[in-house]
Amino acid sequence: MAKVVLGVAGGIAAYKAVELLRQFTETGHDVTVVPTASALEFVGAPTWAALSGKPVSASTWDQVHQVPHVRIGQEADLVVVAPATANLLAKAAHGLADDLLTNTLLTARCPVVMAPAMHTEMWEHAATQANVATLRSRGVLVVEPAVGRLTGADSGKGRLPEPEELAHLVRQVLARGSAELDLTGRRVVVSSGGTREHLDPVRYLGNRSSGRQGHALARAAVARGAEVVLVSSSGLPDPAGVKVVRVTSALELHDAVLAESADADAVVMAAAVADYRPAERLAAKRKKTETMTVELIQNPDVLQELVAARRPGQVLVGFAAETGDETRSPIDYGRDKLARKGCDLLVVNEVGEAGHPTGFEGTHNAATVLGADGSVTDVPLVSKDALADIVWDLVEQRLPARP
Repeated sequence: MAKVVLGVAGGIAAYKAVELLRQFTETGHDVTVVPTASALEFVGAPTWAALSGKPVSASTWDQVHQVPHVRIGQEADLVVVAPATANLLAKAAHGLADDLLTNTLLTARCPVVMAPAMHTEMWEHAATQANVATLRSRGVLVVEPAVGRLTGADSGKGRLPEPEELAHLVRQVLARGSAELDLTGRRVVVSSGGTREHLDPVRYLGNRSSGRQGHALARAAVARGAEVVLVSSSGLPDPAGVKVVRVTSALELHDAVLAESADADAVVMAAAVADYRPAERLAAKRKKTETMTVELIQNPDVLQELVAARRPGQVLVGFAAETGDETRSPIDYGRDKLARKGCDLLVVNEVGEAGHPTGFEGTHNAATVLGADGSVTDVPLVSKDALADIVWDLVEQRLPARP
């Protein structure tokens, strides 16, 4: 059970932090809520106390004999501030300590996660961006805000990510057990989900990929400080802190991945991209007949095109969902694919029918990661989050040193 400090700054998104608190407590964490005085104008102390099971205060003058302004930060395994307003970011960046939350941030020696929420103009202001850069340079994980509805009729970048996704990201940080953000300053692109190749307005050719592994890879990269773009055909919620580009078909995914990858440090192709598409997509629903013949044509090979267009130092990772046969194993087929594709790493996992413990649709995976340098990393059955971190470990080892 981890000791988590939930800091809440004074923005309207404070109401979302109530659900974030519930996410933490229901997964067994010991949570201390530290709101600012402004946050208590939006959500009162009784709510935080009832859900956390602890007294709540914004002041350094309550229970002075227990020295809370020092003790809370010292004892924490993780501090997460959600929402983090522009004012709170500015105070934290400049080391100001005029209430319990800012004192806690100064004394914490554990990982610190801040999830900003504010209007777009405030987020984009040079002062806010400079404060964010300062915090990130000190090892604070500042999560990119989401794009969507803000206060009133306004929309744009500045929305607090959904609590469930924020909680998932925080669990990823805790699972690593390290405050090191080894992908800070790196831009990475991940693809996820199975593409759909439409036969007509109703029917399509597809596969069983849920997108869970790609989403786990995107989330793990954010937890390590990377700027992340996720090109996805999955219907899963957007991971916190990730720019998501939605696609449907293999051609759409091809165009989006190549466009986003031009200046990426690493690209991980976890999507299950259809090898073929119908030669003709009908404008009207194809009528039911006893038999149906559909001509298929080959889709572009996205990974091979990435390899052909790669820039120096860029790390490319492919995924191979394989089945063996009487003569060859999934790893044999994986080695052939690695040689054919020319990527740096290939994650090979055996798949089967629904209910198979690895691969599509499930929450866990087992894999063998083959390296172009001859390395072999066997990963037993683990959560897809854990596999994602192992993949990023291998990618980080292959990235060129920063100047």
